[in-house]
Amino acid sequence: MRKLIRYLKPHWLFVLFAPLLMVLEVAMDLLQPRLMASIIDEGVMKGNLSLVQSTGSWMLLVAFIGLLGGIGCTIFASYASVYFAADLREDLYKRVQSFAFKQLDRFSGGQLVTRLTNDVTQLQLFVEMILKIFVRSPLLTIGSIIMAIMISPKLAIILIASVPLLFIVLFLLIRYAFPLFSKVQEKLDGVNNVLQENLRGMRLVKAFVRGDFEQKKFREQNTNYTEFAVKAFRIMALNMPVMMLIMNITIVAVLWFGAGQTWTGNLPVGELVAFINYVTQVLFSLLMAGMLMMAVSRAKASADRVNEVLIIEPERQSSVVQPIDHVRGHIEFNNVSFAYDKDQDLILDAVSFEAKPGQTLAILGAAGAGKSTLIQLIPGLYEATEGTVLLDGKNVLDLPLDELRKHIGYVLQETILFSGTIYENISFGKSDATQEEVDAAAKAAQAHEFISRMPNGYETNLGQRGVNLSGGQKQRIAIARALLLNPAILILDDSTSAVDVKTETAIQKALKTEWRHTTCIFIAQRISSVVEADHIIVMENGKIAAEGKHKQLLEESALYQDIFASQQRKEEIVHG
Repeated sequence: MRKLIRYLKPHWLFVLFAPLLMVLEVAMDLLQPRLMASIIDEGVMKGNLSLVQSTGSWMLLVAFIGLLGGIGCTIFASYASVYFAADLREDLYKRVQSFAFKQLDRFSGGQLVTRLTNDVTQLQLFVEMILKIFVRSPLLTIGSIIMAIMISPKLAIILIASVPLLFIVLFLLIRYAFPLFSKVQEKLDGVNNVLQENLRGMRLVKAFVRGDFEQKKFREQNTNYTEFAVKAFRIMALNMPVMMLIMNITIVAVLWFGAGQTWTGNLPVGELVAFINYVTQVLFSLLMAGMLMMAVSRAKASADRVNEVLIIEPERQSSVVQPIDHVRGHIEFNNVSFAYDKDQDLILDAVSFEAKPGQTLAILGAAGAGKSTLIQLIPGLYEATEGTVLLDGKNVLDLPLDELRKHIGYVLQETILFSGTIYENISFGKSDATQEEVDAAAKAAQAHEFISRMPNGYETNLGQRGVNLSGGQKQRIAIARALLLNPAILILDDSTSAVDVKTETAIQKALKTEWRHTTCIFIAQRISSVVEADHIIVMENGKIAAEGKHKQLLEESALYQDIFASQQRKEEIVHG
């Protein structure tokens, strides 16, 4: 929790004025019973109407001042908590943006969403509550006890005796509630994960008629969340009744013994009324403290989860931050090995190869061979466990990542498009691109023709994740987005899998002519996609099983021959 205090520092004026105004309200609350006692004993009991009127006027003024203090405190506390949450949420978002791929693998999308929304909201409510109650509760408790002792030390013993009972109740409730609130947030992660997966894959669910199965899966997660939430709130529900019971017993005891003192003339009626008011103030302030402690339990659970994100170090950056003016695109892998975790098996094992500037390097292999992992090491998305990845003779770990990535066009295996126009999606990496530049990139990616046929052309709005486009159209827009950067290195991670052979050939031809100085590295599944490559690498179990040109591999590599033969048989079956 202490680590999050820094988010309140920019708003210190709000944090300062909220409790100060609460002090004013508490002072007025402590004054009210004394004025009431004066009205009863000196005014009503003695028939002094003028004193009733004058003291009553003072009571109204005191109540009004207290009201202003309370309103002011609430306003400043709200400002402080809202700005605190906004800054924290923004910092969390920035931190997530700075994660390396390895760090992103630690969290699911649902876990991050919960932390940026629900957990931050819990902390916001806690900050608002603590600014209003943290000062009010102890001041009102101590002040009321002092005022009660001044009225009747004997009756004050009853009040003081009830306070430890209330604290014991609070302690027990918090002790059992905190672990449950941590579980509640964890279960909420599960709900968000299932919800995100289902919304993303809704078309697949409908296509395979798996709605009932997915509803059952969501129901299970939702039930788990509900069960823990009910347990937690059941404990919270005990707070108010138990404390009210202690409060009522205390008030009855005060009335019982206080009535005897009043009957004997040792305690005026007005003083007894004032004493009961102070007892009520003490008990209600402790009740508010109980609510605050419950909020602490929830906030502590949320703070721990938020800190899990904040303590992760941002993605590595070179200590020398300077622009990389010229990149030739010469890539070398020297005995590179990689594992996602120390305790896991190697995904890449002693991989070495070279891609010269302007060359086209194709990577072929079965699923799980390590192809995607290999190319993710080039822009520094992951760091090699052993060996070095060199760009123009320099270790990529020594280069500023942001500058390095400006020279790399990367098309992911999963095509990601954003809500917005086609133009905005293509110019995502170059917001100042002209229409002519966007057109040129789209033409090279064989996307210009189908875009032009759309009613609004490049200004056509895409649905979420580009739902109104086919798989091949999405891939071509993603390729155009990468080409617009005019990169020194172009990486295509199986980015033409949904494109027909004719269109793929046209894209490769455009790359060979208009982007002939660009080093192109692409992963492919089809032999037809790699035939014209300058160099082909065949991966198997994280190692390079064979490499060379198409004809050379057909003659020398049994694995390449098997892949070629299996694809030939498939084509023969398809074409009869």
